[in-house]
Amino acid sequence: MLTGIDQSDYSKLEVGKRNLSFEQCKALAVVLGTSMDYLAGLTDDPRPYPRRANP
Repeated sequence: MLTGIDQSDYSKLEVGKRNLSFEQCKALAVVLGTSMDYLAGLTDDPRPYPRRANP
């Protein structure tokens, strides 16, 4: 609910039938308090990058 991703789309994401869009990945990273790089497996550091005042 916090990400704005529809439940049916989220279910498809979980089972690998659909990929995240850029905007969905961004929203998920913000809600989880991590970076898009961490979600993509590009870094082992789960800490988010410093954010601007108005993302």
